[in-house]
Amino acid sequence: MKRVALFLAITFSLSGCSTDSSNSIQGEVVNCESINLKKGELSPLECLGGGAPIATDEIAGPALINVWGTWCKPCREELPHLAEFYEKSKERVDVIGIAVEERSQAVVAKFIENNGMNWPVLYDADGSTKAEFGLGVPVTWFVDADGEVQYKKFGPFRSLEEIEMATRKYLGVK
Repeated sequence: MKRVALFLAITFSLSGCSTDSSNSIQGEVVNCESINLKKGELSPLECLGGGAPIATDEIAGPALINVWGTWCKPCREELPHLAEFYEKSKERVDVIGIAVEERSQAVVAKFIENNGMNWPVLYDADGSTKAEFGLGVPVTWFVDADGEVQYKKFGPFRSLEEIEMATRKYLGVK
């Protein structure tokens, strides 16, 4: 009897971790030509979707620059919230990803497509953004229309509402 109860408990707990692919959103590796830019001085990063390389200090917002990794569990947990924010706000606020500490662009591109990411992603092949963004991920910077960083969020977003509130507060975008 105890074995049956243990088996059922394990089965139910593991089934809660599975993903339902019937509700998944297909992602797309997006060209970076849509990003608002200004003159910058930092080393440019390659865009996974094509277009000219872009330095992070060239980005003029309003924008959220989200530094993440495919290997980062908190980064993966915040993705549905960022995807929902992007779909609701893409006409008013750019969302730009920076993939760090990755094995290859192919790994990142596959992750993007499998996880419903539909915004431009820059690829930091040599870790050059560590000096600017720090070592931990996820990190999200809120950049205003002049390209000035108004807020740095360390750690994952826990909800769409958290992103929306910060965007209103730091960028004045509703």
